[in-house]
Amino acid sequence: MTALSTFPDVASVLTIDAAAFAHNVSVFRSLAHGARVGGVLKGNAYGHGFAQVLAAVHDRLDWIFVITPHEGLALRDWERRQGRAARPVLVIGAVSPGAAVALAQADVAVVAADSSFEAAAAAVKAAGVGPLRVHVHLDTGLSREGFLPETLAGSLGFLDAGGDAIVVEGVLTHFADTEDVTEQTWARTQLERFHAGADTLAAALAARGRPTSLIRHAGASAAVLVLPDARLDMVRVGIGLYGLWPSRETRISARFVLGDVPELWPALSWRCPSQLVKTVPAGAYVGYGCTHRCRDETRIAVLPVGYWDGYPRLLSNRAHVLVKGRRCPVLGRVMMNHVIVDITGVPDCGDSVEATLLGVDGGERVSAEDLAEWAQTIHYEIVTRLGEHLARRVIGLGDPGLVG
Repeated sequence: MTALSTFPDVASVLTIDAAAFAHNVSVFRSLAHGARVGGVLKGNAYGHGFAQVLAAVHDRLDWIFVITPHEGLALRDWERRQGRAARPVLVIGAVSPGAAVALAQADVAVVAADSSFEAAAAAVKAAGVGPLRVHVHLDTGLSREGFLPETLAGSLGFLDAGGDAIVVEGVLTHFADTEDVTEQTWARTQLERFHAGADTLAAALAARGRPTSLIRHAGASAAVLVLPDARLDMVRVGIGLYGLWPSRETRISARFVLGDVPELWPALSWRCPSQLVKTVPAGAYVGYGCTHRCRDETRIAVLPVGYWDGYPRLLSNRAHVLVKGRRCPVLGRVMMNHVIVDITGVPDCGDSVEATLLGVDGGERVSAEDLAEWAQTIHYEIVTRLGEHLARRVIGLGDPGLVG
């Protein structure tokens, strides 16, 4: 591992392990049983870094899913600059008419989820670009985006508004609670509604003389692991791509469904050199609000990270970091730009230390799930809130170096 001292101008570094992504894609490809494997890179690639994760996964995936038009266009720009062959890309969030025109020009597919898409379809037709590839989203029980399957037949005005400028190539839905339960009763109901809606869509396309062969996709990470019927023609792997299990319930269910539970490799670690190491006397208060008082003389390290960087304030007096394979508790409140930790029990520290905030050091680990439990949230939030300003580097792809 490259020492952080190699990068003296950064407070901390997020390391992205390309080998972990290769392993995780392989796991989900084996589970997909021939279905296309797509990776979800929304939310700055779940906080791992959009460009960094692209470098690690682009050539391993069949499809790439993003949430905004900007991400879709940025991906195409990245492919051009890197000299990579274009991958099929789907923007799964809302698109404006202007964005739809730009995405059609870039050959990026979009989702049609409600009647407002008629304006986007008309704009693409008027611009004379495209065709724009479209996946129709069905709301089967999440009550978020999507046409209701029962009223879909009367809600396809965008097909007429866009004419030949619109090509429907897929149909999708999203499950409401596959991660939260060990019995997939509601998910199976959603699947039934989905297939009925997809059949309605195919019939409507046939009536207009349009192709009816559609890519059907519904399963995100949890469904791929515990609901084989949801794998369909394509799977959309989000949290699992990054080596994180969707939930404890998913891991428990996977044991019953799969027998041998697959191993996922977390792709992210976060390390930080100390800003200052010093000894404070017995009775000293640490941090704002004097929420921690040292019972004995204490050796502390001041780390130049805080809640601005995505280290939650709720970790105050709860979390620990790793120094030389030892667990070192966080003392006092997490500040905007600083965290103070107790390194008294770590031998031979000297005047500086390197702390692991997230990841492995020796035989110890601090996981995203650990941080989430201490911060009373979910691990999705922990990783996606890591600041975009943080330095990120990829290992396992030659030596691309450090990227801010």
